[in-house]
Amino acid sequence: MQSKVSQEIIDEDEPTAAEKNLEKVIMKSEQIQEKMSSRGPLSRFIDDGKVLISLVKDYRAGQYRRIPYGTIAAVVFTLLYVFNPLDLLPDVLPFIGVLDDATVVGACLFAIERDLSAYKNWKQAEGFES
Repeated sequence: MQSKVSQEIIDEDEPTAAEKNLEKVIMKSEQIQEKMSSRGPLSRFIDDGKVLISLVKDYRAGQYRRIPYGTIAAVVFTLLYVFNPLDLLPDVLPFIGVLDDATVVGACLFAIERDLSAYKNWKQAEGFES
């Protein structure tokens, strides 16, 4: 039986589910952007999708941490939801299949509006494109 201390060391070395999801969004960012730009209801969120992915990348790199963890979790969930073709309404269903994705993106943007605005201001002040 392992001691509590050795278990904590093992747990520290093992990436958390949240870190794995951050990495997945970063690894799949091109496919997520492609999906948003190629489908009806999602196409209106192309620029927002780019900003959300940029936020995740900057957060993961430690460049921007002035944001509540709940906001990052909401963004990661949203982007993974968009990426997943087998969500509430499967994407293989014409138009309707991406309508739920667009709804989730819209709800996320509404919920994180203030935090996203602060991030965009930070990006602009740092001289980065958003």
